[in-house]
Amino acid sequence: MSEDDGRPDGGVVHHDGFGRRGWVLVAAVVLCVLVVPGAVYLFPAAPAGAGLPFLVAMLVLPMLPAVVLGLVAVWSMTAATAGRDD
Repeated sequence: MSEDDGRPDGGVVHHDGFGRRGWVLVAAVVLCVLVVPGAVYLFPAAPAGAGLPFLVAMLVLPMLPAVVLGLVAVWSMTAATAGRDD
């Protein structure tokens, strides 16, 4: 859009990089793609120590990163659109 929306900078948006929200998103993706699957691969019997049967643990553990990614996605979208009247 080339319309001037009344801001003193003429409607130009300046980005300073990722910011806090971007780094939280990167950390969540790294956690969910590398750390949790790596822990399941390296320590498959660890949930049995907590009393979970193997089959239940292998069904529940992949769900945890999915929930984390979903929550981070909702948080980042609500934070990105906060204050807009569009």
